[in-house]
Amino acid sequence: MVNIVAIYMTLLHGLLKLAGMRPREVEIQPGTVMHFWVPRETIGKPVVVFLHGFALNGIMTWQFQVLSLARSYEVYVPDFLFFGGSITDKADRSPAFQAECIAKGLRKLGVDKCTLVGFSYGGMVGFKMAEVYPDLVTSMVVTCSVMALTESITRSGLQRIGFSSWAEYLLPETSKGLKQMLDIASYKLPWLPNFVYKHLLEVMFDNRKERTELLEALITRDKDFSIPDYSQSIHLLWGENDILFSLEDAHNLKGQLKGKATLHCIEKAGHLVAIERPFAYSTLLKKILASFYEDEKQKL
Repeated sequence: MVNIVAIYMTLLHGLLKLAGMRPREVEIQPGTVMHFWVPRETIGKPVVVFLHGFALNGIMTWQFQVLSLARSYEVYVPDFLFFGGSITDKADRSPAFQAECIAKGLRKLGVDKCTLVGFSYGGMVGFKMAEVYPDLVTSMVVTCSVMALTESITRSGLQRIGFSSWAEYLLPETSKGLKQMLDIASYKLPWLPNFVYKHLLEVMFDNRKERTELLEALITRDKDFSIPDYSQSIHLLWGENDILFSLEDAHNLKGQLKGKATLHCIEKAGHLVAIERPFAYSTLLKKILASFYEDEKQKL
């Protein structure tokens, strides 16, 4: 049977090209190549960079938002290392290395300033980028994520969902396991035939050894965690019914940012809020981005 997810991705790539996007492979350093979707033309519009979560690649995670924003912004969508077409022969699996590679890739693509929109794993990498490259990252929208995946956040999150490790949850080996993963991450998972889960598993869950190592490297000991002093404007955009990173986590994160962040929640949405409620999410995101760039104009 033909894999319908692969067919869908081919159609989606066609839509992206019609919207003015194109794929690019960027060599970060010998042995490390990152895949990006980038604007076909750069004409000085504000730059928005979308950072994906741990299950799907960049364009599958952000497809609705990219198509919604591509005409008003210069949109960049990277695949993290070991997702999509991005790969490295280096042993470093830390979020800091992912952040470094994204930053270097953007520089090579001619980006000198941008807004990051990071979801879950992408939010954690985004926070690291904002900390290390404040000249590159001017503002952030963080969705259903945390500053760092500490031991205490890990314990409480895994307890809520009933798994012993993030790898057990995020790297399912069966269609049933994938369905369970998506059900937990959703407010209300729509019915899909079993073969869709099978096909999604075949297409999106490669590089399992390396991804397991990414998850292991992601966890930070509580005693090693410290809060950086971010210079950027930050907005937190959450699914009200997120179980993985709850509203309590969102309010804790807002408190850690010491008044520098705003928080907005979307009702009837879980962890996968941008996919579950794409119209509501994109509408709010456009308003947030417009406010960021209006603030920047006033500072000039």
